[in-house]
Amino acid sequence: MTRVWQWNRPVTVREVLEDLQQERSIAYTTVMTVMDNLHQKGWVRREAEGRAYRYTAVSTRPAYSAALMNEAWATSDNPAAALVAFFGMMSAEQREALRDAVRIVGHDGEVAAPEPREAPQEPVAGEEPVPEEEAKPGEATEEARPEEDSGERGTEPGR
Repeated sequence: MTRVWQWNRPVTVREVLEDLQQERSIAYTTVMTVMDNLHQKGWVRREAEGRAYRYTAVSTRPAYSAALMNEAWATSDNPAAALVAFFGMMSAEQREALRDAVRIVGHDGEVAAPEPREAPQEPVAGEEPVPEEEAKPGEATEEARPEEDSGERGTEPGR
């Protein structure tokens, strides 16, 4: 799926094969089988083009990820505990992305336009700088947040 999402257009097995072969040796039949499996599972649709098929992702990568998270959360016998554990696994960057997402969606579930972030104001010569907002108790400031790995977690189909 990663390759189909990266191309962002209908792709053939041959195109995916050639792309993958830049990194490792892989057989045409292996790629063809994986693409067929993705089609049977409903993750890609395909249209015949001559003797080949062109495959297109059914959903975007973010929509797929959201569906996986929703499915995992829905199967938990204790959704609140699952969320707490999940949040505890997040990097500082992921927690900031979560805060941004909550601001965008809002409390009523309606998606709103994201608010633009203001750049820090440079002090004007001769004026006292305005102090930044203080962190709330228990909340880390940007400077105090540890640098953590922001690599992707989990698995995705076709990887």
